[in-house]
Amino acid sequence: MLTNRQLFLNHIAQTSETPLLIEINHASGVYMYREDGKKYLDLISGIGVSNIGHCHPEVVSAVQKQAEKYMHLMVYGEFVQSPQIDLATKLVATLPSSLDSVYLVNSGSEATEGALKLAKRYTNRKEIISCKNAYHGSSHGALSVMGNEFFKQSFRPLLPGIKHIEYNREEDLSLITEQTAAVIIETIQGEAGVRIADYTYMQALRKRCDYTGTLLILDEIQCGFGRTGTFWAFEKYNIKPDILLTAKGMGGGMPIGAFISSKEIMNNLTYNPVLGHITTFGGHPVSCAAAIACLKVIQEEKLIEPVLRKEALFKKHLNHPGIKEIRSSGLMMAAEFESYSVLKKIIDQAIEKGVLTDWFLFCDNSMRIAPPLIITDEEIMEACSVISGCK
Repeated sequence: MLTNRQLFLNHIAQTSETPLLIEINHASGVYMYREDGKKYLDLISGIGVSNIGHCHPEVVSAVQKQAEKYMHLMVYGEFVQSPQIDLATKLVATLPSSLDSVYLVNSGSEATEGALKLAKRYTNRKEIISCKNAYHGSSHGALSVMGNEFFKQSFRPLLPGIKHIEYNREEDLSLITEQTAAVIIETIQGEAGVRIADYTYMQALRKRCDYTGTLLILDEIQCGFGRTGTFWAFEKYNIKPDILLTAKGMGGGMPIGAFISSKEIMNNLTYNPVLGHITTFGGHPVSCAAAIACLKVIQEEKLIEPVLRKEALFKKHLNHPGIKEIRSSGLMMAAEFESYSVLKKIIDQAIEKGVLTDWFLFCDNSMRIAPPLIITDEEIMEACSVISGCK
């Protein structure tokens, strides 16, 4: 009889020749457990998903209650569904008043796709500008605005009219013109290895977009929902996006995302043509119920307040001699080592010792540290001790 591991390799589509092959039986809080009881402290949160930890009781309860009422009903946008309404209302309450219309989807990639279409439809322009080393998802349009050629070259031709600028370089903003429909940019670059925008750069970007009539799309798929120490990372820059992207940490572990804009802009999807953007499962009521519970937990348990203190604790006690630099914004952190080969050995040893971490797509010599926001001081110390002791 074949084992689960063998069946996994036989029948689950693989995206790497060397998957981790760790069989997880259950997960709770910051830990994931194997069948034999070995536990792993999760320092990557499913790549920024489990902001409130695995299987939070509030999320589990919300999912169960909604599943008993109804699940899928009809294509998104046709029926009035209270989970969608409640979630959208609570989301816009966290945002500037200009961002009052929520289009719910299933993932970050889908949020990107919808936002790109909306920007072209509203502005009637064809050009999109994104940043080098940007990551906005892996579907066709999202891949087109990805800023790393290695992951794109095998899938060309991609969308036309895409230009790339250097993140944080103000001189490049002159490339934004009256022909540009939108600039799509991560408020904090994730897969580039946690690159943090300068305040003056973000101010200049907003000003240039205003001057040229270009929509500013801020991608907070990875850095939103409290990860950087504010609910939305753009709050630190005193700017407002025209379209905001969110997903990952939004659903408490359930698949959900959204692109959010003004009602004026979003209304362009209702005509010429009607049904300008549609999704079968976007705004799924069970995922919406999970997202409402996740938002409630973040707010009521005040999970954002200690984020900066926990960031400082990591930086104080992560004392591996091979670390060249630590870049961070709250609990979105990158510890840079000399090379991938050096880092990979440390990651493998840490996993053996029960601490799960990773590297970044476009920065493979940097360790990803993005634990659930609920991580305790003791668990931070444990993780730092394990990593610092690896060779």
